[in-house]
Amino acid sequence: MERRDVQTVARAYAQGIAGGAREKDVGGALARVQAVQAQDAEAAALGLRARTEGLTAADVTHATDVARTAVRGWFMRGTLQLIPAADARWLLDLFGPVHLALATRRLRELDLAEDLCTRASTLIARAIADEGPLTRAELTARLGTLGVPPKGQPAIHLIRRTALEGAICHGPTRDGEATFALLDDWLPADGPPAHTGDAAVTELARRYRRAHGPSDAADFAQWSGLRITACRKAWQATEDSAPESGEEIPTGDVRLLPAFDNYLVGYRRRDLSVPAEHERRVWPGGGIIRATVTLDGWAIGTWSGGRHGAEPVVELFDAADDPVVTEGVAREGADLQRFYTASHKSPTAKP
Repeated sequence: MERRDVQTVARAYAQGIAGGAREKDVGGALARVQAVQAQDAEAAALGLRARTEGLTAADVTHATDVARTAVRGWFMRGTLQLIPAADARWLLDLFGPVHLALATRRLRELDLAEDLCTRASTLIARAIADEGPLTRAELTARLGTLGVPPKGQPAIHLIRRTALEGAICHGPTRDGEATFALLDDWLPADGPPAHTGDAAVTELARRYRRAHGPSDAADFAQWSGLRITACRKAWQATEDSAPESGEEIPTGDVRLLPAFDNYLVGYRRRDLSVPAEHERRVWPGGGIIRATVTLDGWAIGTWSGGRHGAEPVVELFDAADDPVVTEGVAREGADLQRFYTASHKSPTAKP
């Protein structure tokens, strides 16, 4: 199969997808990588599966909906991420003002005047306070009383704005639909934010280096969406804790990464993760990033299906005559089926 650059292996090991690295639960996986892409909530759960041992879909739901140790929200780059709930407030303080400012133009393009936006935020918060967590569709219906169109993007932009202001957050799933809850009810504050101002950027840079090294300040800027000047300053204040190389990390580790996996969006360049001649098979355009098969962090194919117990359909870039790959793909496929069909593991459950 394709070469495995030692820097690729080191990055993949830091991300928990090579060298046999696997965490025990949702908390461990998020502590290792800080966040997983979550535009698609199910893909986010699969990203956690790829980085853990024995995790189930029910375990992920338990973490987000019951234990509330993980929460979905708009953080790095303004896209939806699944992060440790303990980090939600300081990351919101860091990214909320940034993305609110960037959203101003888009709100104007949607004919959403500032006065309407303010009234919408008040309405959303009051509706949730009165009725409990509400879905996007339910909030859209209530926004209709302000004249907000029921179709298109206006409603979700107003919901996002209210979340970035710190009034609401993603709450429990209801009948397969995400809901929004009041932030202070769902994740009560237990004191001031853990990190603020420049110290917050520095802390985020430290965590990024640990989870994505070897990397540089430009990679951190790409991943976070923060200004390069702030990223460079924070970078200089941290020390790289990732392996210098992947030479001593065991190889032969196959993983099935979901669509939009943060391993593929966490750096400014793709040359250490995907063969140049196959980039279009992973990034076909339109903002899509396909689910990939990786060997020691190096993309060797794509896959689809595999959800809810179905067998994944794997398409390797080259002929599959490597028993390591064949066995690894089979093992990952079986684990996908187990992920969906196994029950939630309580903290006292025996292995």
